[in-house]
Amino acid sequence: MVKKKKRTKSKNSSNLSKIASFTAQSISNAYSSYKKNQEQKKIQEIKLRKIEENNNLIKEKKELKVREDQLKKDLDKLKSKEEDIKNKERELKLKEEKIKAENERLVKREEENILFNKELRSKEKELKLRDEEQNRKDIDLKVREEEQKNKELRDQRRKYKAIKAMKEEEERKKKIEYIKIKEWEEKFDKEQKMREEEEKLREERMLRREKENQKRLEIEEKEVKEELANRLKTFDVDKTTKN
Repeated sequence: MVKKKKRTKSKNSSNLSKIASFTAQSISNAYSSYKKNQEQKKIQEIKLRKIEENNNLIKEKKELKVREDQLKKDLDKLKSKEEDIKNKERELKLKEEKIKAENERLVKREEENILFNKELRSKEKELKLRDEEQNRKDIDLKVREEEQKNKELRDQRRKYKAIKAMKEEEERKKKIEYIKIKEWEEKFDKEQKMREEEEKLREERMLRREKENQKRLEIEEKEVKEELANRLKTFDVDKTTKN
């Protein structure tokens, strides 16, 4: 009877020992699984953060691409304006050639007028001789010829004044055209200078933005590294404390 009790007690102790061993092993396995899950969660969080950062970088690169496209469009516009300027320069050249031809025409007309005046003076001399000859013949005829002569002289003066007024008007028009061309050139130079200054400011702003973006990325990368290092350090401390 005593032996039977001893065997029963020994058997119960063995069972309890097995249960305790199984429970301790289950707790150890559960703790290991919990630790692995926590580490995987932290790694997953870090990966997600990096993916988000990469997405932000891709977004910023797309924005930079859009800015580059806009800059290219602006350059195309500038090229178009330069072509317009070349066309205007060609037009100015044509106007200058036209003015030159007009000047040559005026010079030719002036030469013709000089020749006409010479011929007129020659005729006047001839008329004068004829008048003197006619005077000997008939005083009345001389008076009529003198009146005709005076009339022709008045016509000549009127013609001379008309030619002079026309030349002065043409000179005035040429001066006005020259002043307009000069004002246009000054205006064009001023606008060109303003465009160059605006382009320079635009480039400086772009460079500033690129530097700021680069600096921000470096700061964010540094913060991520520091945060990751702190978390790893905290994790190691927690692990050491639990152990």
